Amino acid sequence: MRHELVRARAPLRLGFGGGSTDVSPYCDEHGGVVLNAAIDLFAHVTVQARDDDQVRLVAADRDQTWQASAIAPLPTDEPLRLLKGVYNRFMADHAGGRALPLTLVSYADCPPGSGLGSSSALVVAMVEAMRRFMGLSMDAHAVATLAFDIERRELGLAGGAQDQYAAAYGGLNLMRFFDAARVEVESVAVPDKVMKELEASLVLYFTGVSRESAAIIEEQTANMRSHAPKSIESLHAIKASAFEMRDALVAGDLPRFGALLDSGWSLKKQTAHNMSSPMIDSVYEAAKSFGVFGGKVSGAGGGGFMMFLVDPTRREGLKRLLGGFGGVAQAARFTATGAESWDVR
Repeated sequence: MRHELVRARAPLRLGFGGGSTDVSPYCDEHGGVVLNAAIDLFAHVTVQARDDDQVRLVAADRDQTWQASAIAPLPTDEPLRLLKGVYNRFMADHAGGRALPLTLVSYADCPPGSGLGSSSALVVAMVEAMRRFMGLSMDAHAVATLAFDIERRELGLAGGAQDQYAAAYGGLNLMRFFDAARVEVESVAVPDKVMKELEASLVLYFTGVSRESAAIIEEQTANMRSHAPKSIESLHAIKASAFEMRDALVAGDLPRFGALLDSGWSLKKQTAHNMSSPMIDSVYEAAKSFGVFGGKVSGAGGGGFMMFLVDPTRREGLKRLLGGFGGVAQAARFTATGAESWDVR
């Protein structure tokens, strides 16, 4: 049964360890492992039926709108390629290729290019919203797999798979990527007091620079395809660190966890030349001098959010220090809830 008005949301994520090993061809050849956690920042989507013959797509946070007579498939050029891609897939798979008149509005709780997986979370939220709008049954794994297929294969946007699965499942997870068709998600059981302490210790810092991840990911992919020894060895070590980070959290050893964040960031900088920048290096060195346990740039690198782990009694001092670089420092909270949707009417 089709609904008239539905909303959905999917959480963004912090990638702690193993990032870039979820990207093909590395995961296809060697298997990838990622440790990540969903946070209480979300991508939001509203889908509403229309009584005319129009399709209206709106990215409210980008002030972008596209509207035309309902046709299927929609042209998947800019603007709003992600929204068009999800619409097309649902029309092809579940509407017999017919076009359904509707309005789809999206926005996220962070800027684009944040490094928190917002683009993929948006696709997951759209899939979840369209699933409910059209009265379909899909579990978290199916939602994530479909979102990955639309974003990476059909639209050809560079990147890995951790963001889609983090957004669909929520919580703290160790993910194994064998290839694009096989992903295993293992919920990591960490004592509640450890998660509270981790949350109290985390500081996010938005650099003010929204980066385009595609160029960084494409360089990493080229290095993988050419079997560049330094890049491949770094990725092997990054993958191993995901297991070590999981074990540190289970043991409640946050200083060790922070040190692994630090070493993982050093390794990741070896996988692409534009992973960091003089500005990022300056912020990172200042935080290290302040006494953080460790930190890294979230996501592909080059800008967006940085994360740091510090003694909770010194967190406010770190936020003041980071604010002096012109960006915005804030706390982070985790969420165990993945993508969800509800009927408005």
